[in-house]
Amino acid sequence: MGKAKVKLDKDLLDKVKKYAKISGYSSPKEFITHCLEKEISKLEESDSEEEIKKKLKGLGYIS
Repeated sequence: MGKAKVKLDKDLLDKVKKYAKISGYSSPKEFITHCLEKEISKLEESDSEEEIKKKLKGLGYIS
């Protein structure tokens, strides 16, 4: 698997660290990976590009 660095806002990173620990993940990286895999899986189950765009808008990722 390739590696990439992603910058997160400090407040978001603090939340990630907090909830990763509460949820029992071994690291914030593991927590983030799981969250992303879960969201991508939901999108892959979508039937169309329009449905994906609708979901991304609902999540606030696109306008």
